[in-house]
Amino acid sequence: MSKKTEAGPDFEKTLAELEKLVENLEKGDLSLDDSLSGFKQGIELTRKCQVMLDDAQQTVDQLIDVDNEASLKTFEPDA
Repeated sequence: MSKKTEAGPDFEKTLAELEKLVENLEKGDLSLDDSLSGFKQGIELTRKCQVMLDDAQQTVDQLIDVDNEASLKTFEPDA
């Protein structure tokens, strides 16, 4: 099994799910309970996306900072 699959859904899939959820919430056709549930799910998806972006930024920072050999280390994202 690939590392990407083990880590769960990728960024693009999570973002697409979040965008669809926002569209449904913006329509205003949901009940209050459904809206609150959707909002909670949206917050969770936003946090997942942020973690993936933070991990990507850390990887980029490590790749760019080649002048500082002390900072070179193997990157292992949190599971």
